[in-house]
Amino acid sequence: MPGGTRVIRFDADLQIEACLFHGLLQNFPNHFHEHYVIGCIDGGDRRVLCNNREYLAEAGDLILFNPRDNHACSQVGDELLNWRCLHVGEETMRRLIRQITGAEALPVFAPNIVPQSELVPLLRDLHAMVLEESADFCKEELLFALLEQLLEEFAAPFTPPAPQVGDAAARAIRAVCIFLEEHYAERISLDDLGRLAGLDKYYLLRAFTRVKGITPYRYLEAIRIGAAKKLLEQGVSPVEAALRTGFSDQSHLTNYFSRFLGLAPGAYQAMFRRAEEEGGQTHGA
Repeated sequence: MPGGTRVIRFDADLQIEACLFHGLLQNFPNHFHEHYVIGCIDGGDRRVLCNNREYLAEAGDLILFNPRDNHACSQVGDELLNWRCLHVGEETMRRLIRQITGAEALPVFAPNIVPQSELVPLLRDLHAMVLEESADFCKEELLFALLEQLLEEFAAPFTPPAPQVGDAAARAIRAVCIFLEEHYAERISLDDLGRLAGLDKYYLLRAFTRVKGITPYRYLEAIRIGAAKKLLEQGVSPVEAALRTGFSDQSHLTNYFSRFLGLAPGAYQAMFRRAEEEGGQTHGA
């Protein structure tokens, strides 16, 4: 019996599908898909046959299947298969490639197996956001970042040009910063920022990152964390602070707060209270 767990989520915002297989004991016969598959093995070695070439795929390897790439895989050893992947349809890929490069064409990725790829953590982060049904536009930034790297490294003719940031674009980026600082508690999309700036959203993403040194979403995160810190210092509960600063819930705030400051919101609040009681002063990072 194949057994194991299978989870599939379709992201209506990105128009891509995330699949997660965990603990599978199953071989897959020769077949192909009508969509792109961008995946990685999290556990369980596999022998992969793709386009008449054989590979040994291991945990940490990036796997790329183009539409209609014939492939099969079989188990190696006793370890069960843990596998995650994104499915990207041809029309969605065509739209994304046009936004990134301006080209009206579809990429052909090669090789099919990339051992121990540095892109796997990026893929895992994006995959997790799709499974969690996150509404943050960070997932769109991650998708663009992943595809841009795939194009540069595994589909050479599609290397995107570096953005040229003129005075008008610089003014637009300043307007975006002001907007984020004033509307951080609201739900914001990359499309919203593109319309505000009067720029293609992918161009805005690259230009903003080039000028500010971080992506628009990371900029928004920093603003939200700063606002949450002030509320926590005022005695507002972590749950309320999360809702008032644009986070979907307390766990969302805790995740980002811990990553930025190295401790949970409740621990930060308790530390701040102790410092006040002792007549000291707490300085955030």
